[in-house]
Amino acid sequence: MNPGMFLDRDGVVNEVLSARVKFVNKPSDFYLLDGAGEAIRLFNDMAFKVFIVTNQGGIGLGYMQEDALSAIHNKMEADLAEFGAVINDIACCPHKPHANCSCRKPKPQMILDLAKKYKIDLAESWMAGDRGPDIEAGKRAGTKTVLISAREKSAADADSSFPDLLSFAEWLKGHR
Repeated sequence: MNPGMFLDRDGVVNEVLSARVKFVNKPSDFYLLDGAGEAIRLFNDMAFKVFIVTNQGGIGLGYMQEDALSAIHNKMEADLAEFGAVINDIACCPHKPHANCSCRKPKPQMILDLAKKYKIDLAESWMAGDRGPDIEAGKRAGTKTVLISAREKSAADADSSFPDLLSFAEWLKGHR
């Protein structure tokens, strides 16, 4: 069994609601957050399987098409490759925010499906997110949780809190 690092995308790996970009609806809207590439490379070096688990209700609402989402994720993976960082898989919920589907965070289905597919030990894994639904999804799946936010200091009983993904990765490297 492998440990997994489950990462929310928007606000953890890339900018959102910033001066440069409000929503990420096309590849040109995608900007890695400072330190994200280095953090994911550190997770790779620590033998974590790294996954993106992201709600993308804009698809269900008609703001974005699935091929645009694929292009955004291709850009993300290319940007991360410049740091030697690898994402093992990406899971997304494309449904409308109130569709009551089984995959939209705070429900844990994306995490559980990836854990089964990649033989992930959830008790040795982490869910990193910038909002309460991310933390709740991790808790429901049985992972440890970390809030990544310079704005909020706590959310939904997160196990840890850091201002950015690199701070968390560096802390984790020193505590494993």
